[in-house]
Parts: sequence; structure tokens; C-alpha cells
Amino acid sequence: MEVQNDEISLKELIEKGREWFSYLLSQWKVIVLAGIVGAGLGLAYSFSKKPVYTASLSFALEDEKGGGGLGSALGLASSLGLDLGGGGGSIFTGSNLTELFKSRAMVEQTLLSPVVVDGKTISLAEMYIQNQEWRDKWNDKPKFKAIQFLPDTKRKYFTRVHDSILGVMYQNLSKNGLVIGQKDKKISIITIEVSSSNELFSKYFTEALVKEVSDFYVTTKSKKAHINMDILERQTDSIRRELNGAITGVAVANDNTFGLNPAMNVRRAPSARRQVDVQANTAILTELIKQTELAKVTVRKETPLIQVIDQPILPLKKEKFGKAKGIVIGGVLAVFFIIIVLLVRRILKQLV
Repeated sequence: MEVQNDEISLKELIEKGREWFSYLLSQWKVIVLAGIVGAGLGLAYSFSKKPVYTASLSFALEDEKGGGGLGSALGLASSLGLDLGGGGGSIFTGSNLTELFKSRAMVEQTLLSPVVVDGKTISLAEMYIQNQEWRDKWNDKPKFKAIQFLPDTKRKYFTRVHDSILGVMYQNLSKNGLVIGQKDKKISIITIEVSSSNELFSKYFTEALVKEVSDFYVTTKSKKAHINMDILERQTDSIRRELNGAITGVAVANDNTFGLNPAMNVRRAPSARRQVDVQANTAILTELIKQTELAKVTVRKETPLIQVIDQPILPLKKEKFGKAKGIVIGGVLAVFFIIIVLLVRRILKQLV
């Protein structure tokens, strides 16, 4: 019984290749025509494709940490249940800080920031809508036609439609137009790049996003220290009022016992009690003033410094889909596609 050999020899493979090449060569008119059409489509695309402008901003983050030397000086604050910090939290450091820039809350809040365009104050969201020409598409949709994004509008006043539109803006920007990078984790320099088809939008959005995140970051990092300082200041004011009242009480009691018979000591008891109050409140006030000053130092230590290094300067970096690139890519893709079509059609004819 003979075993059929299905293996294709190198010679047969070469002959098969020549056969396919000859077939494609015979179809050169179709291939050339497809290349010309593809090149024309690529050229047309290069004219219709808007240029992309990229705004870049870099800043350095100085977040002072430590403060262990204050530990021994914060005894009273600790006994009162106060934590004056000094440890320098790390909630928004490194990759966490870059994710904060990409968060929906920060991006959407930035979109509601006011900008001046052609002498009118509008929000960045409205500017984005104008760039994308969404208003023209919404003319036949009453639900969207009346939608407005006024500057600094609170989210609680938005409808479901507002949230939906902002969500689409966020998705487009976060996926295609927003890049956050930290070149070296050991160096606290962060670079932000925003790309769009509108040069001014790229610039304004970059600057507004950095400001929004910076304000949020600084407020969050120093919030605990500010709360503790406010508590100490309120307690200091309260003890100062008590001390002033005790001093007044001592004076009143002394006036009441002026010229009193030395043998009648019981009448001098109120003056003695008031004197004790004065001494106690004086000691407490002294410590609270000391702790309040330390709390102010802690607030300064806990407040990070964000220093902008490079700002986006007009004209921005421009990337345009060139005409030559469009012709080459369009022609190559069209030729490749028509060759695949021709080969598939011939294979199907052979099978039939």
C-alpha cells in the first residue's frame, strides 16, 4: 500500500509563487488604479484632518517631610487629643499624584473653569463643544440643544444629560488628549501634555488642570494641620476669656474685703479661689500659646510648594498629517487591499 506524500517540494513552491506573481502582474492595471485611488483618498484625508496642538507644562513638587524634632514639644497637644502632624503624608505622591490628574473629578472640574474667548467668558467645556462642532449635531435634538455649561457651575445643579456629556468629554480627553508623566521617580518633576485640534484649548486646559489639582492637593495635604491649629486658637481664646474673668474676679473680691478685720479669714476665701483660677489659667494659656505657635509652624511645613517650571507658550507644538504621508499610506493600503481581494477571488474560482 502506497503512502501518499502531501509535502510540497521547494521547486513546486517556487513554481506556485511564479504562477501567483504572473497572475498579479496580469492584473497590473487594476492594482495601479487602486493605488491611484488610495493615494487620492489619502491626500483628501490629509486636507480634512485637523492639526493637533500639544501643550506641555512641567512643575516641581516640594513636599517637606519629617518634623520629628517637634515631638517632645507637642506633649500638651497630645494630651489634649490633638495631632499636629509633622509626618508629611504620602497620599498623593508619585503615581498617586499622576492618577489624581487623570481623575474624572479633576478633569470635569477643570472643564468648568472660565476662559475668555473672543472677548466672551465661557467654560472650557463650552469651548470643547465648539471645537468638536457638537452644537451643529444637536440642532435636531431638543434634549441637547438647550444644554449649557456655564463657568464655575456646581455639579449638583447638573442634569443627567449634563453628566453624560461631561462623561464623553472626560473619556475623550483621558484616552486621547491627556498624558501625565514623571521621568524619574526620584525626581519630583511632573510633566503634563494636553493635545487637541484647538491651540488655545490645549493651552488653557493644561494651565487650568494644574491649578485645579494644585489647589486640591495643597488643601488636602494641609487640611489636618489647619484643623488642629483652628482648635488650638479657639481654646486659646476661650482660656484668655476665662483668665480675664478671673483677674476681674480677684479685683472685685479684694474690693469687697478692703479694710476687713484680719480675724475674719472666711470672707477672704473668694479672693483666694479667684487667685488660684488666675494662676491655673495663666499656666494653661502659656502652654496653649506655645502649642498654637508650633501648630502654625506645622501648617507651614505641611503645606507643599508646587513650582511651575515650564509653561505652554504659543505657538504650541503642531502635528499635521502631511500630504506626502497621506499619499504614500493611502496608496500602499489600497494596493495591499486590492491584492488580497484578487488572491481571494482566484482561490475561490479554483475551488469551484
